Amino acid sequence: MDIQERYNPFTGKQVIVGEVDPVPAAAALGLEPPRFCEQCGRRMIVQVHPEGWWARCSRHGELNSKTLDRR
Repeated sequence: MDIQERYNPFTGKQVIVGEVDPVPAAAALGLEPPRFCEQCGRRMIVQVHPEGWWARCSRHGELNSKTLDRR
């Protein structure tokens, strides 16, 4: 079974199963958009606007606050 690496979208550090991975307080409250790609850990281009935000990884595409609200 192939285990895919995951990265913290707020710190960019690799997530290791079983270790505590703190989330910044603003991010936990939903006030901070992700700054790093969860799939590769690269820094994303982020734009915040009055209606929400969007973030783009050069390799994995774009996500936005409206898309995440539907989950």
